[in-house]
Amino acid sequence: MSAETDTIVAIATGPAAGGVGILRISGPQAAAIAARLGCSALAPRHARYARFRDGAGEVIDDGIALYFPGPNSFTGQDVVELQGHGSPVVLRQLLARCIELGARQARAGEFSERAFLNGKLDLAQAEAIADLISAGDVRAARAARRSLDGVFSRRVEDVAEQLVRLRIHVEAAIDFADEPLDTLGGEQVRQGLVQARTGLEQLRRDAERGRKLRDGLHAVLIGPPNAGKSSLLNALAGSERAIVTDVPGTTRDTLRETIRIDGLELELVDTAGLREGGDAIEREGMRRARAEMQRADLAIVVVDARDPQAGRDAVGDAAAMAGRQLWIHNKCDLLLQWPTSLGEDAVALSAASGQGMAELHARLRAIAGAGLGDGNQGEFSARLRHVQAIELAADHLAAAEDQLRHDQLELAAEELRLAHDALGGITGRMTADDLLGRIFSSFCIGK
Repeated sequence: MSAETDTIVAIATGPAAGGVGILRISGPQAAAIAARLGCSALAPRHARYARFRDGAGEVIDDGIALYFPGPNSFTGQDVVELQGHGSPVVLRQLLARCIELGARQARAGEFSERAFLNGKLDLAQAEAIADLISAGDVRAARAARRSLDGVFSRRVEDVAEQLVRLRIHVEAAIDFADEPLDTLGGEQVRQGLVQARTGLEQLRRDAERGRKLRDGLHAVLIGPPNAGKSSLLNALAGSERAIVTDVPGTTRDTLRETIRIDGLELELVDTAGLREGGDAIEREGMRRARAEMQRADLAIVVVDARDPQAGRDAVGDAAAMAGRQLWIHNKCDLLLQWPTSLGEDAVALSAASGQGMAELHARLRAIAGAGLGDGNQGEFSARLRHVQAIELAADHLAAAEDQLRHDQLELAAEELRLAHDALGGITGRMTADDLLGRIFSSFCIGK
């Protein structure tokens, strides 16, 4: 059956037992199925107490039924919600009964997918539902709520509209190819390109901050052997997660730990110490360390404060693979005097004693954008694919500027179209069916 004619059903609450359990039905047969369950004559948007019955007329459960006729519902179709007791056994009985009556088990994310397909929300808003459900702290939840309210989508649409206007101007100029572009409003187009580029860059920065709010900061610990990387990981995690010894090369593989620091989620990866030589296993560990660096938002480079230059020499240019570096001068408790004035990208601390850890926490929050405070009302949640789409649009916009400098109007118009399409993929204005499948398959079954 097609998505336009079938009726779907799913349990919309978690798998654990609770006070209340919700079953959601969406589709043209939703009201009829509810009636056969024992919920007849439902009034739109009015709660009604009912006994939910099986095929033999036996009571499965009792509770409240709510009816939302389409298109004024979450999915845009007729929707019925059954709110009963939160017993997983009872909810599975209700689910089986709805399937007997003609509904089918919903796919993961299918309710939100139908809301998108029926124009109730765009793709970025649909993804924000999943982000809101999985939010790990208040700021992430608030950012997801703003995306669900359309803040991110409107920002994207504003820039997309600029690109459309520029494209219309350039394509109109193609009909007058014998005329110089400057006589056809070329200066206006160039100013518009500058404004669009500025808007895209600001959007990219805000989306990247939203991505970090959602995904957390991906940081990699690197440095020479025995600099204290594993000790620092344990200090940040608050437990003995990594083996610590005085033997160089103890850490040979990557060790991942997700920690939370004052609302900041940090995916921390401990890696093998970087040095010349080592056996085959240690060399493989160092290769994996460098591979992690290419995916990292932040390189936390740990060096021994007693000889920091030796540590910098051992690391070489590996730290430059990450987006940003934070240098940790560890073991400062072994110095005669605590170092001062290390600069913005360096912290003096002792992982063993804990001194300096508060400053490290503050630096990590600032790097992740978490230092802006709860009063920042411009935050919205975003995903990696959103950031990549904005970056792709910026690349096409730069190419359009280059083509205009050479009076290649047709090629400039095509680059503007590609930039617009890249942004369209964020909200679903321009997107392929396989992309929708990948996005909604990560949702909860009842959403």
